[in-house]
Amino acid sequence: MKITILGGGGFLGRRVAQKLAESGELGGRRIESMVLFDLMPPAGLEAPFAVTSIGGDIADLPEAAMPPGTDVVFHLAAVVSAAAEADYDLGRRVNLRGTDAVIDACRRLVAGGGAPPRVVFTSSVASFSGGQSVFLEDDTRQVPANSYGTQKAAAEMLLADATRRGFLDAVCLRLPTIIVRPGRPNKAASSFFSAIVREPLLGLETLLPVPDDFAVWVASPRRATEWLIHAAAMDTAPLGLDRSLNPPGMSVKVGDILAALDAVRQGATALVKRVPDPVIAGIVGGWPAGFNVVRAPALGFSRHEPLIDVIRAFVADDLEATRQDRALG
Repeated sequence: MKITILGGGGFLGRRVAQKLAESGELGGRRIESMVLFDLMPPAGLEAPFAVTSIGGDIADLPEAAMPPGTDVVFHLAAVVSAAAEADYDLGRRVNLRGTDAVIDACRRLVAGGGAPPRVVFTSSVASFSGGQSVFLEDDTRQVPANSYGTQKAAAEMLLADATRRGFLDAVCLRLPTIIVRPGRPNKAASSFFSAIVREPLLGLETLLPVPDDFAVWVASPRRATEWLIHAAAMDTAPLGLDRSLNPPGMSVKVGDILAALDAVRQGATALVKRVPDPVIAGIVGGWPAGFNVVRAPALGFSRHEPLIDVIRAFVADDLEATRQDRALG
C-alpha cells in the first residue's frame, strides 16, 4: 500500500503519519511507502517503510506528491478559518484550487490504469452555521457563515462528484474544533480553545475572547487521528452518494474546559484573562453548539472520551515537547 499525506508537516498530518509508522499497516495491508507533502518538505519520519518528504504548492501539485500506485491520500492541507477570512484569495487557492489539484491527480492515476485512491478529506464544523442557539441534526443542510466554511463545503461537493465519476473514493470528515493542540497559537479563529489550556499549563497568560458559557463542538487529537485512520480503511459502500460525515465529537462550554483544567492543575485558570474580541467571537459564534450524531458511530467511528481525559492526554503526549519547542525550559 502506498500512502500520501497532504499537509504532512501539520499537526494532524504528523500524528497520522506517526501512527501509521508505528503499525506499519492500514486496514490489514502492509504499507510499502509514504509521501509527506507540505508547503515546505516535512521533517523525516522513522518507519518500517520508505518515507519521502516533498515541499510545494498544493494548487500546483507535483506528480511526485501522488505517484503511480497511490492507494490512500489524506488531504489535510488547508488555510484555516481566520486566515481564510482575512485573505480571500489565499483561502480559495489552497482550499478550493488545492482540492481541484488533488482530484486531477487522482484522475491521472486512474487514467494510468490505477484503482481510484481513497481520499480522506478534513472538512470542518465551520461549514455549518446557526450559532449558540442550535444543536443540529445529523442531516442538517450546510449554510456556511464564513469563507473557510464555504470553501470546505464546496470541496466536499467536488470530492463527492469525483467519487461518483470513479476518479477517487472520498470520505469527508467535518472535524470539530481540535483541543488541545500542541505548539504555538495559529491563525485559526478557534485557536484560543486550545490556548486556554495549553498556555496556562506552560505557565503563560492567555486571552479568552468569548464568555464562559460559550459552547463549542470539540474533539481530541487522539480521537481525530483515530477517525482519520478509520476513514482510510472503512468500507465506503454504505456511504452511497453522500461522502460527508459528522464525527462524534462532544459539546462543551468554555467554563467546562476551565473547570477540567483546574482539576488537572489547580489554579491554572488564573492565567486566563477575559478580554472580549468581537472579530473572533463573530466567526466562532456562527458555528453550531453541537450535533446529534447518528451516522458516523453506525459506521464504526468511536465516541469521545471525557473532557478531563483530553487535558490529561495533552499533558502526557504533548506538554513537554511543546515546552521544548517554545524554548520555555
